[in-house]
Amino acid sequence: MANQDAFLDYIKSGYTFQGEHFKLGCAMLDGEVVPGADVFLPLKTLNRHGLIAGATGTGKTKTLQVIAEGLSDASVPVLLMDIKGDLSGIAAAGTSNAKITDRYQKIGGTWSPAAYPSELLSLSQEKGVRLRATTSEFGPILLSKILELNDTQAGLIAMLFKYCDDNKLPLLDLKDFKKVLQYASDEGKADLEKDYGKISTTSTGTILRKVIELEQQGAAQFFGEKSFEVDDLMRISDDGRGIVSILRVSDIQDRPKLFSTFMLSLLAELYATLPEEGDLDKPKLVMFIDEAHLIFNEASDALLKQIDTIIKLIRSKGVGIFFCTQNPMDVPPSVLGQLGLKVQHALRAFTANDRKTIKQTAENYPLSDFYKTDDLITQIGIGEALITCLNEKGVPTPLAATMLVSPRSRMDVLTPAEIDALVANSKLVKKYAEEIDNDSAYEMLTAKLQEAADKTATQEAAPKATGKQKEEKGILEQVMESSAVRQAGRTAASVITRSLLGALGLGGRSSKSKSWF
Repeated sequence: MANQDAFLDYIKSGYTFQGEHFKLGCAMLDGEVVPGADVFLPLKTLNRHGLIAGATGTGKTKTLQVIAEGLSDASVPVLLMDIKGDLSGIAAAGTSNAKITDRYQKIGGTWSPAAYPSELLSLSQEKGVRLRATTSEFGPILLSKILELNDTQAGLIAMLFKYCDDNKLPLLDLKDFKKVLQYASDEGKADLEKDYGKISTTSTGTILRKVIELEQQGAAQFFGEKSFEVDDLMRISDDGRGIVSILRVSDIQDRPKLFSTFMLSLLAELYATLPEEGDLDKPKLVMFIDEAHLIFNEASDALLKQIDTIIKLIRSKGVGIFFCTQNPMDVPPSVLGQLGLKVQHALRAFTANDRKTIKQTAENYPLSDFYKTDDLITQIGIGEALITCLNEKGVPTPLAATMLVSPRSRMDVLTPAEIDALVANSKLVKKYAEEIDNDSAYEMLTAKLQEAADKTATQEAAPKATGKQKEEKGILEQVMESSAVRQAGRTAASVITRSLLGALGLGGRSSKSKSWF
């Protein structure tokens, strides 16, 4: 009993916070819940990122759902990366059952169903708000990292972006960028080299092949207009709760390069767009990345370095990032060291490598007089987890083996009819539904090349006038010399000239409104 009293004091002192917080569960000792040993999460430090890890079937997704609900209730917008397609149920109210009743008898409190204000997003043809960005907004540095280019090739990309900027050739989609690459390696090579330096056709060919590879993973659907605005991720519903944006990417989980492209571009844009906030009382946005190994396992070293850098910096913008994965070792050490909240569900020890992973995982948690961590990791049940977070002073809280609260929303997916209803009522779906194909680099360069070809053909086909032809004027020639026809010719010439100037980038076009890149 004395041991339990000491444990209760230990948990209460570690998980008592002055600012806003919400309950994640109740701590356990020797496999039994200790009444009153409530484990809370402070909103103030949830911009310090987090990890939710554990074997398949141990409750990771439900934990993610519980934290997302707590944030929404606290008026914090949430973005969920729904890789497996099982997070949409947060938009519908849950139903009670015997397991939930039994759980709340142990951890205390009451359970009530709740549906959360939600928005469905998509990178492909899934139903929901279409997310797009233009190639120009994506930028040469990020594009070079995604394409895994060397320094020489990356320099060429930067040069081509500069050429397009100087000549007002909008790069809206990958079709535009491919056209510029082809132009720079053929008809326009001499023109570009005069002002921008030598261009290697070997480099342009390599870049073109890598762009085609990216297209084959579905990136063509991602690049284009209308661009998504980051402000639309940070909305509050009419009842004061944070809106939960659910990005359904279950159809691209076998295309990791596209998913990595989106993830890095979104993080980069959030960092570039949002102002410095310092330490807020609660985050402005929290992002959950389910099945995070899809990012880290397939990412290049350059991409990992970029992710590492952005995660270090983005918390000062009030944004928290949570990774959800089966094995905590999936997360690179440089990133793992920055994750303030750790929720470790059970791991299974079937092999020597599994036992090594468990030992390494246990060493990432605070030492405890009440637990033998490496043994406990294999013994905790479904819906239970080892938890530590950062308190309001940034100090890690005591390790707590916790029986977690249950999600209040549905622990299952929405039906097709429910998805249709959610999409039909969305203002953002209507806002981004239209796919725009404005005149851009592809059309302008095509017109320029066609104009040059037509001019050459006309010059070659023009017959040399003979003396007799000079003396004789037929009816057609007399008509062509009339003032009306000459005026029409001048008008047509003006139109052609304006078109050519536009193709050369001298005509200009209005810039696009605020977007997410």
